[in-house]
Amino acid sequence: MTRMLQGTIFRSWIYYLSPVFYIWSEAAAQIVYTITEESSPGTNVGNLAKDLHLDVNELEARGFQISGPNTRYFEVNVKTGVLLVKDRIDREELCSRNVKCSLEVEAIVSSPLNLYRFEVTILDVNDNAPSFRIPEVVLNVSELAFPGEKFALPNAFDADVGSYSVKSYKLSQNEHFTLDVQNVGEPTMSAEMALHKTLDREKQAVIKLTLTATDGGKPPKSGTLYITVNVQDVNDNIPEFDKPLYKATVVENTPRGASVISVHARDLDEGLNGEIQYSFINQDNDNDVDKFAINPITGEITVNGELDHEKHSAVEIRVQVKDKGQNPRASHCKVLIEITDVNDNPPEITVTSLANMVREDAPLDTMVGLLTVKDYDADKNGIVQVRVLDSVPFKIKNTYKNHYSLVVDGTLDRERASQYNLTIMATDEGLPPLSSTSVITVHVSDVNDNAPRFTDPVINIFVKENGPVGAVIYSMSADDPDVDENAKVTFQVINNNKHNVIGSVINVNSETGDIISLQSFNYEELKTFHFKVQATDSGVPPLSSNVTVNVFILDENDNNPTILAPYSEHGSVNSENIPYSAEAGYFVAKIRAVDNAWLLYSLEQTNTDVDLFKVHEYTGEIRTTRRVIEDNSTSFILTVLVRDNGLPPLSSTATIYVHVLESPPKLAPETKRIIRADSGLKLSSVTIYLIIALSATTFVFLVTIFVLAIVRCHAYCTQPGSCCPCCVSKKNVPEGGATAAGDGIGFHLYLRLNFSHSLLQPKAPNSDWRYSASLRAGGVISVHMEESSVMQGAQGVLVQNWPTASSAADGEGGEVSPPMGAGVDSNSWHFRYGPGGPGAPPQHLKPGEVPPEAFIIPGSPAIISIRQNQGGEDDKSDFITFGKKEEAKKKKKKKKEKKDKKDKGKDDGDE
Repeated sequence: MTRMLQGTIFRSWIYYLSPVFYIWSEAAAQIVYTITEESSPGTNVGNLAKDLHLDVNELEARGFQISGPNTRYFEVNVKTGVLLVKDRIDREELCSRNVKCSLEVEAIVSSPLNLYRFEVTILDVNDNAPSFRIPEVVLNVSELAFPGEKFALPNAFDADVGSYSVKSYKLSQNEHFTLDVQNVGEPTMSAEMALHKTLDREKQAVIKLTLTATDGGKPPKSGTLYITVNVQDVNDNIPEFDKPLYKATVVENTPRGASVISVHARDLDEGLNGEIQYSFINQDNDNDVDKFAINPITGEITVNGELDHEKHSAVEIRVQVKDKGQNPRASHCKVLIEITDVNDNPPEITVTSLANMVREDAPLDTMVGLLTVKDYDADKNGIVQVRVLDSVPFKIKNTYKNHYSLVVDGTLDRERASQYNLTIMATDEGLPPLSSTSVITVHVSDVNDNAPRFTDPVINIFVKENGPVGAVIYSMSADDPDVDENAKVTFQVINNNKHNVIGSVINVNSETGDIISLQSFNYEELKTFHFKVQATDSGVPPLSSNVTVNVFILDENDNNPTILAPYSEHGSVNSENIPYSAEAGYFVAKIRAVDNAWLLYSLEQTNTDVDLFKVHEYTGEIRTTRRVIEDNSTSFILTVLVRDNGLPPLSSTATIYVHVLESPPKLAPETKRIIRADSGLKLSSVTIYLIIALSATTFVFLVTIFVLAIVRCHAYCTQPGSCCPCCVSKKNVPEGGATAAGDGIGFHLYLRLNFSHSLLQPKAPNSDWRYSASLRAGGVISVHMEESSVMQGAQGVLVQNWPTASSAADGEGGEVSPPMGAGVDSNSWHFRYGPGGPGAPPQHLKPGEVPPEAFIIPGSPAIISIRQNQGGEDDKSDFITFGKKEEAKKKKKKKKEKKDKKDKGKDDGDE
């Protein structure tokens, strides 16, 4: 039989299949199955997989199963998807006498996790017959009882409900009593026996009756009660209550002994027949009635036990009043007591399902677990609010009635929190509210979301040279906060530098990050190199980071100091000459050495007469400590020790032979003379004579040139009308300004020379002593002093300078002093680039300073001064010039001739 009911979003199909009668309905996405109680295990309830639109082939793999509190009664066949009865279902045990009996059943499936809910309505079967709690009841009825008087009878009890409950009562056939049934068809239906005909004790003292209760089953079932009526005489008034129904309200936490309500009745008889007493009619032995008590004298009803609104919200009590006559007469009334709810039940939290792991990249609203929260209180006391305590990336969502789901509500990061101990709190809306908590542990699984991190972006490694091959010079490490494979880091070189050090100089262990040397380092060959290393984890996809590795080779003291020229030739003897008249502090020589360290110079103590010389500890200059004349030796052997500051220190030595000469040579010899060891240390007399002759010849030649130049200059100046390019002046010689030679005459020789040069034409110098662009382009060389040797003589001091040439910048000049052979009695020669000659402005100099007189070199004017009177003032009239600058002379001559012609013409005009 099939019947379809049309309605808004409601459809149902009813099938009747013996012994199962089930209904599948869809209302607001809710599936409802119906099955009769006492169905045998294995009974087909419905095709759950089909109704849930699940693929039958995937049920077993996805772990399709029944969950929740009612798994005892149902199971699902994962092969067919059919819902089956698992255990005996007793409706009376589950739902007592409730009209509607349904079980909420949950089915859960994983991959992905999902929960389905449906209801199974348990239909009652007529498996229980009506019964009376007592088999027999005895009634004492006075023969004076009036027709219409009623006598209460016990109610029959049927565990079934609905149509299978008690539907009718029937009294056995008799002439005195009839049956009065109240509330026919209702659960509270009761029966009373009414006197129909006056009793006559003399005729019948005892009357036997049978009361039969019948249910609505097909076929119906019934139960019987035996009634014995004892007919008594006298007492002709019955007690009567003020009203047939009393109502009262009491809260469920009312203490024992508290008054609920009082009933009242009266009896018009006198004496014992008029004295009444109250009692409960509890022929059914109802436990709810026992929770109350009645005072038999006053009729006050009080609390006699613990009340529970959640079990029974109301209790109906039948109260009887009876007089004390010989043949007592009685009447009864009803008392309806409503038990109101008190918030005395905290919510109960049950975790029905929970995922073992949650990925740290899980999106929002990812389901983590399922909860069920129940509160047995009523109304607001049973309304529950569920939330997660503390600030965590999870929240509770209500899915259906008292069912909730725990979902992701924020970003998860396993590195910050690998698990969460979530405290779930459920609070009702009672006054005061009650709450309960439950702790759920949620584990977060790792995702490769962190790249390996080096401690520093740049690694600086300092390695000593000459280290062992194969040594670990550094161990790199990279931190990856992920776990397992996501944190397994390997290292590789991604950027080798120009030295191609990877594989030849060093190697990197990809597993441990150890940097291993493949050769012994030499600081002098390789001082530093760098490369990049990439650390990569084993995640999918892998993540990586880079670091720059700088390797610095630390120098060890493995090289002796190297002595530089001119004292560095192997197998040679170095010789230096000093005059016999050298004073203390006279410069002898300077030892230069190089090393990758600070160097210290000292004279070895094995030297003879070492107290005559000393070497500067840091510069290597060798000077005399006293006058040489005080010593009778003519030669000295000096051994200079050059030592570094290494550990241990290394050193080198240089040997210098110092010869003392009676008088210095006139020409400037080289300061170093290399004498082979096989030639001996003494010079032959022929060599000395040759040196003296060559020096004398050179000196005579220079003096001759000098005199001829003066004579020619003087002859030119004596010609009439000539412009003298050089002059000698003896004016303005200061008193006491005599030189060491004793002549007392200070003269300045201003020498101007013009050199014709085919490759470079000089330009007139500018006023600020700078070269023009053409002169700089022509390769003008400036000379500045680097070192100097000092030769001390008896008459004065000869300053011997060894110049070094370099390119001159604008505004720079150069100076040079004569070599050692310039003579003992002469002061220094000094030349300076820039303007000079008679037209140059005088320089105001301090005593002892070199004046900037000019000597013209090819490509630029220059100054040479030979000065003996250091204390005199420069005077343009006190100079001798020789040589001439042809261009300047011609220009001046032409200019003078033009002026003379103009003056002559003017004079002729005047005449």
